[in-house]
Amino acid sequence: MSQRTIWEEGRESGRHVVALGSAISLTVTFVDLLIDEQVGLLFDLTFVAIALTLALIVRPSDFFVVGVLPPLIMLGIFTLLAATQPASIADPEDGLVQAVISGLGHHSISLFIGYTLCLGCLAVRRRVLRQRTEQIDEVERERAMAS
Repeated sequence: MSQRTIWEEGRESGRHVVALGSAISLTVTFVDLLIDEQVGLLFDLTFVAIALTLALIVRPSDFFVVGVLPPLIMLGIFTLLAATQPASIADPEDGLVQAVISGLGHHSISLFIGYTLCLGCLAVRRRVLRQRTEQIDEVERERAMAS
């Protein structure tokens, strides 16, 4: 049997991945706001990296959790910012809903790229895991027939 690949390595539970993704995203947002008082490129780049990393570390039984997580992380962060510092993602005069929508609009490219990479990674992992299971089943059938 061949070595395990990166696509088969993820073993973290959905609960841990949600906590990790949220904590890292909030930390990066805080650091980005310390640098510039607005959410910017640092947030965008790390958001993409976080979305991809979460898809790689989650266990297969929790793929759905990660499959919906990136947009929820961004929505949660922008809702928090809209309520406390709307100028960091929108015009200072914008209300809560308008600030959230503006923030999502300004960062839609990173959301699209991160979410696409996340879903693509999960699809590849599912396919590789299915192929590995079929290989194991075939080897077991051959052993059973040889006995």
